[in-house]
Amino acid sequence: MKKKVVLGLLGVSLDMGTRENRWEKWRPTVSLCQHEDLIIDRYELLYQQRFNNLAKTVTKDIESISPETEVVHSLIEMRDPWDFEEVYGCLHDFARNYDFKDDEEYYVHITTGTHVAQICLFLLTESYHFPAKLIQSSPDKKKKNYAGTYTIIDLDLSRYDKLANRFLVEAVESQDLLKAGISTKDRKFNELIEQIEKVSMRSQAPILLTGPTGAGKSQLAQKIYELRKQKNKLQGNFVEVNCATLRGDAAMSTLFGHKKGSFTGASNDRAGLLKEAENGLLFLDEIGELGLDEQAMLLRALEDKTFLPLGSDTPVKSEFQLICGTNRKLHESVRNKTFRDDLLARINIWDFELPGLKDRAADIAPNIDHELQKFAALSGNLLRFTVESKKEYLNFATSAEAVWAGNFRDLNASIHRMSTLADTARISVDDVHAEISLLKKKWLHTGKEEQVFQLEEFLSEEQIAAIDPFDRPQLANVIRVCKESKSLSQAGRTLFSVSRLTKKVSNDSDRLRKYLAKFGLSWDGLNT
Repeated sequence: MKKKVVLGLLGVSLDMGTRENRWEKWRPTVSLCQHEDLIIDRYELLYQQRFNNLAKTVTKDIESISPETEVVHSLIEMRDPWDFEEVYGCLHDFARNYDFKDDEEYYVHITTGTHVAQICLFLLTESYHFPAKLIQSSPDKKKKNYAGTYTIIDLDLSRYDKLANRFLVEAVESQDLLKAGISTKDRKFNELIEQIEKVSMRSQAPILLTGPTGAGKSQLAQKIYELRKQKNKLQGNFVEVNCATLRGDAAMSTLFGHKKGSFTGASNDRAGLLKEAENGLLFLDEIGELGLDEQAMLLRALEDKTFLPLGSDTPVKSEFQLICGTNRKLHESVRNKTFRDDLLARINIWDFELPGLKDRAADIAPNIDHELQKFAALSGNLLRFTVESKKEYLNFATSAEAVWAGNFRDLNASIHRMSTLADTARISVDDVHAEISLLKKKWLHTGKEEQVFQLEEFLSEEQIAAIDPFDRPQLANVIRVCKESKSLSQAGRTLFSVSRLTKKVSNDSDRLRKYLAKFGLSWDGLNT
């Protein structure tokens, strides 16, 4: 059986007493050794030299009531027992130099010492500098039991099912807030939100949210702010600006403020958004559109917590948490000299890429329900799909035909239109068909722009130059469908949806494979 060893500070007030009546009061260090069900083999008594006489008295009293207990004196000198840095340093040095043995079981007594010392003992035990359990003692006034009571606290929280479950519930609630209460089904997206929740709670470093326009970067930034505010991680305001709207002096003034008369039209002093965000959260959407001069100022503000308003020689201080959003590939912008590499290194400590709606097919259904609820809150009319119309809409929404160029903005607008035009409390199949036709027309031009990008992604300039301009849009569209389809056969069915009806035997996969081979492409090559 392992020996029980207690490490504790001498209680210079509570352990005090030299007369006989000292046995009629609770003294935490002595009383801890009076429990019949807690046999302490060794007590490491930590104290300052000036309390040597009290340490001797306490030692003698322990020996008289618990002869099994060896009391070992350990001197710890602290000029100010209320100075956190000094106390922590002394106790840390003691723990580092102490010879902990495998055949001994350790307990840290946190009842004695200043509140600062008790906190430090807790932290050093929780961080396993003391490989021990905590033991807390208290007087038992009702029973007049001078030994009092004691409680052993094991900081291994995995042993406490109720506590562990409570932490899990809190984490799920936080993730639910970040998802705006939508029961998302997409596994990768849920894992992404889980990681963002951890970062939001544990780090104050800048966060970079990337992804296509309409993927929900602005909404997520707002939710991160709400979560941090709820958990008392910040006290200030949520301040948002779209950097694409900032140009010239107006950009400097909007972000960093200005002094009166610093430029034409500056009739009054202005604090600027960085100052407005003090102790809060600043969301810079479309950070890739920010000018190089503004980028340099922002970098200084992040590193030094100070910046110069336009027309001022006096630095202004502001501490804020930063989230940036962009649909640009900032590493390419760095190569093109339109974005500072040192600023990118500073803002992408945490880089999260939000997927577009077409990459989250499993989440389209719950987001449809969410949009219907939003419409009901705004209009006072709660609408629903019929069984047939919802099936029709979902089949289209999750197919390769649905481009979702504007992502969740497109979905929001689509549900809004159908809810507004529905003649009853149900969105009909006819309403859905009309909306699908509208969406296809809406995405026709956008789709072509995306196809050009995809050609350049999979073919070199020389290869593209060797293809007739007449064939390029068609090839680009084929590539897009292949990228958005789950299999070669699905892509073939989509691309040959009309001509396959006239054939007795349709071999869509073979037709598509041969078409791609003409340009040196393959299904596997496009989807690796």
